[in-house]
Amino acid sequence: MAESAKWYVIHTYSGYENAVKTSIEKFVNGRNMQDLILRMEIPMETVTEVTESGTMKEVERKVFPGYVLIKMVMTDEAWHLVRNVRGVTGFVGSANKPIPLSEEEVLAMGMEKHEIVVRYNVGDHVRIVDGPLASFNGVVEEIEPEKNRVSVIVSMFGRETPVELELDQVEVIQD
Repeated sequence: MAESAKWYVIHTYSGYENAVKTSIEKFVNGRNMQDLILRMEIPMETVTEVTESGTMKEVERKVFPGYVLIKMVMTDEAWHLVRNVRGVTGFVGSANKPIPLSEEEVLAMGMEKHEIVVRYNVGDHVRIVDGPLASFNGVVEEIEPEKNRVSVIVSMFGRETPVELELDQVEVIQD
């Protein structure tokens, strides 16, 4: 079931985020629903504030006040558990239909990171394993791990063509 879990956004009364998270965790443990409700997060950021006396101090601040992110399998039982917790006003979505966050939104918020181990270097011969150019071979020209990009020179129609791909779309050709 955990494979079908998605991230949803719960709307809470302002200032109730921690209480809602704690209450849901207690209900989940009490009702043994760890397979339906996997994880909850209150996105925080560290901000440096200057006090009236002129000193600087670091403060933790909520990125989305009034919201809690929850990774869960959306069943009637799980929906009712979350919906009936004190301080919850509802899920973000339309009426009684919560809308899950897209994979891009989850990654952009830093909730889940997909770590890709790059097993090739600039100059290596690689095979494209995914996308419209799958099965083409080329040479790695540039690797940008922070952008999840690799530039590969591919020979197409007798011309050398640079192609931008994601890091996991290529693999080293074993000699």
